[in-house]
This record gives sequence, C-alpha cells and structure tokens, in this order.
Amino acid sequence: MSRPNQPFTTGSTELAALLVRVADGDAAAFQAFYDRTSAKLFGVILRILIERQESEDVLQEVYLIVWRKAATFDASKASPITWAATIARNRAIDRLRARPPRAHVPMEAAVDLADGGPAQDAGLIHDQDARRIAAALATLEPRHAAAIRACYYDGVTYDELAAREQVPVGTLKSWVRRGLIRLRDQLEGSQA
Repeated sequence: MSRPNQPFTTGSTELAALLVRVADGDAAAFQAFYDRTSAKLFGVILRILIERQESEDVLQEVYLIVWRKAATFDASKASPITWAATIARNRAIDRLRARPPRAHVPMEAAVDLADGGPAQDAGLIHDQDARRIAAALATLEPRHAAAIRACYYDGVTYDELAAREQVPVGTLKSWVRRGLIRLRDQLEGSQA
C-alpha cells in the first residue's frame, strides 16, 4: 500500500460505494479506499502522536478496523472520510493514553540537563531556507506552484488533485515535475 488529502465533496459518494464493496470483502475496493484516504488519515494521526513511526503503526490499525467494520458505516450519519477520520483520531488518542507516564523530575535537576535541541542558529537557517523556497515558488507558473504546495505541503495525492483540478493525472504530474525542475533551478541560482 502506498502512503502519504483534502476534504472530499464529490468523492464522498465514491468513497461510500467503496466502503460498501469493502464490507463485501472486496480487496481492490479496500486498496482504492486506502489510496484516496491514507494521506488525510495519516495527517490526523501524526498531529496527535507527533512520532512518524508510531503514526504509521496506528494508520495500519485504522485500516484493519476499516476492513473489519466497513459494514457499520452509515452515510446518513457521516461522510466516509469523517467516519474514517474519527476512527483514526480515536485510535491515535488511545495510543497516546497508553504511553507510559513520563517521570517527574524536580525543577532543580534541569540545571544539569544538556539541551539536545538544535542550536539557536539552526532555526535561523531553517527560516532562511523557508523564505528562499517561498520566493522561488512565487516565480513559478501559478498552477505549478499550487500543485507543488498541495502535493508536498498538504499531502494531497496526484489522483485527488487531478480530480479537483479536472485534468488527467499525467498532466498534473507534468505540472509538478516541471515546477520542481524550475524550483530547483531557482534555488540553485539563488545560492550562487
């Protein structure tokens, strides 16, 4: 299964139909449901748990639940993505609550602790990089920049974005590829 979505409007009917097929044990429908929802659900889980590996583990648990409980989905109560996101959120919270409590250390002990975080100038370097990338994105054709932002910042899949933009997936991939090439050229040119 591939991994790492945006609110679904026209896709809700399609997702509901996929869940009906999943309830009947259709593995292809399950794969299609996963492909269309995994980025969104992974984002929900990652925001709660922060740790990527643990979030991936919970995502797998979520899809096991979806596989087993697809027949319980009720379109009159929630959209398919809301139903799945609720499962993801609840599993992430359960995992968070299952973590062992952190040891409490007296405040005086903090004096002896080393700061393992990044150096102060690391944040400055990151901010400078972010500004360079934003400036380079601003020079791209708007649809290329928007496609890159959606795919790389928002986690939207090519299929979802192509449907949203009403273009073939191949066209969308070309936009992203051309945009990334120009972005790279812009960033390499600004370093010189």
